[in-house]
Amino acid sequence: MRTDTALRVEAISILISAFGEVDTERFIKIIKNDRFDYTEWQKSLWPNIDIEELHSMATDYERRSK
Repeated sequence: MRTDTALRVEAISILISAFGEVDTERFIKIIKNDRFDYTEWQKSLWPNIDIEELHSMATDYERRSK
């Protein structure tokens, strides 16, 4: 498992590669100022799917992505 610092550095590098420095800064500002609660959003994302089915969907997606 990565340290928090390593995770931050890698995430910022990925964002900069994808968006550039200016849009990465804008994205971070948006995230910091947003009241979006990812955990609450996840609870309502797939209300009728149990954990086994969600795992199966994720596994299928991973296989197709390779």
